[in-house]
Amino acid sequence: MSRQILLGDEAVALGAVHAGLSAAYSYPGTPASEILEYLVRLAAETQAFTAVWSVNEKVAYEEALGASFAGKRALVSFKHVGLNVAADPFMNSAITGANGGFLVVSADDPGMHSSQNEQDSRYYVQFAQIFGYEPSDHQEAYDMAREAFDVSERFGLPVLMRLVTRLSHSRSPVATREPRPQNELNKGLAKDWILLPVNARRRFGQLLDRQAEMVRFGEASRFNVLRLAEGDRKLGVIASGVAYNYFREALAGEPGLPSFLKVSTYPLPEGLIRELVGHVETVLVLEDGYPFIERQIQGLFGIPGKTVLGKLSGALPASGELSPDIVRRALGRPPLPALAPSGLPLAGRPPQLCVGCSHADTFKALNKALEGASGSNVFSDIGCYTLGALPPYNAIHSCVCMGASIGMARGASDVGLHPAVSVIGDSTFAHSGITPLLGAAQADTDMTVIILDNATTAMTGGQPTYGSGERLLRLVEGLGVPKEHLRTIEPLPKNHDKNVQIIKDEIGHRGLSVIVAVRECVQEQRKKRS
Repeated sequence: MSRQILLGDEAVALGAVHAGLSAAYSYPGTPASEILEYLVRLAAETQAFTAVWSVNEKVAYEEALGASFAGKRALVSFKHVGLNVAADPFMNSAITGANGGFLVVSADDPGMHSSQNEQDSRYYVQFAQIFGYEPSDHQEAYDMAREAFDVSERFGLPVLMRLVTRLSHSRSPVATREPRPQNELNKGLAKDWILLPVNARRRFGQLLDRQAEMVRFGEASRFNVLRLAEGDRKLGVIASGVAYNYFREALAGEPGLPSFLKVSTYPLPEGLIRELVGHVETVLVLEDGYPFIERQIQGLFGIPGKTVLGKLSGALPASGELSPDIVRRALGRPPLPALAPSGLPLAGRPPQLCVGCSHADTFKALNKALEGASGSNVFSDIGCYTLGALPPYNAIHSCVCMGASIGMARGASDVGLHPAVSVIGDSTFAHSGITPLLGAAQADTDMTVIILDNATTAMTGGQPTYGSGERLLRLVEGLGVPKEHLRTIEPLPKNHDKNVQIIKDEIGHRGLSVIVAVRECVQEQRKKRS
């Protein structure tokens, strides 16, 4: 064994490599981005496997599934809302099954540090009826990643691992083991992977038949730990994932722990839960995310003679992250000693665009062009430019999900809104803006789309983009956008008046127009200079 200090994301990535990984795919999204960033660096150093930034999460999932069908071990990673984008192949791959080991990593973001919602990926494990892991620390992240490929091949299914932000973005020593070799290539694809109804019905029956075996496998897993306190039958704790660490930290230094069950695999280990519930009067459920375990234990009407506490009961906050202090309060303990903050208090500061960011000059020109326009809305998207909603710009009015700006602008235009403007980044456009623009071009919708081409995926750290430069212009024209209404601007202060006039002209055109604002990200420029 050797020991390395790793991010939680890196521990998963290295565990996959040491499990014989052949191919990994991802679309960047916090808190999952560092998984593939680590794999890209390692692949460049070793030339031993493939690591690719894909155009979006659905494509990444399908690329990884193809590698699995070919008999190789594959990984796909994304943040929790990225799993929504990949949900179609994800759900259907539970029916086709996997061939080579296939690990799906979804990094959730309780507390919404950098996300639109707090959704809990464990529901996707239950929805697809596959096997899932939830590590509580970095060592388990590594060990579970190694084991997940074996489990995937054992059951012939994808396996999902759920991470959360605190684990993904913290560091800890991890003991690693010798890597195993990669799988041999399997050149013959199975006929029942073709999901015609006759095959799908049979495969779904096989998936249902595996459920009891997966429960038994989880109950025997070393990652699930049951401890029953003989002298105290009042309270039992069920803690999953990182919440188990909060539980241990909350009671650190106190003599004896109450009865507890550490849950790390899904489907839930039913037998272990029954043992704990039967041993105690009150059960406190600690889980970072939705009350997933609590709902299943309590059901509609609770457990006769037992009290179940958690997020549903109000013993824990319904939203946001857990912490040792929150857990301690739920356990009826006084707060832990804490040092009072000292020194000069710092005022809260909202995030802002980088000094010199090209998006700032685009927003200034857009705001000027829209002066006097009544009833206009600027539909925007996910990227650095979402910060254009904040002062001093106040330039955009929506952010829903990747690629939504173009479809929403078309819908608003269809019901009479003018001007209808969409602002979308180059990477987001490639991710999921192409298809709605194709529809708008077919209808020649009265709307203006502004694509911010800064030549990178800037918000998540500068990963490559598939839609930039001359390729982007050819792509947009190929979708059917009239060439005379496909314009480019260079967002610089010296070009402000010219850019304002171009935006005004295209908003005034009663049909579809696209303006591409071309200027490299200032952070990427700095990287090149250094």
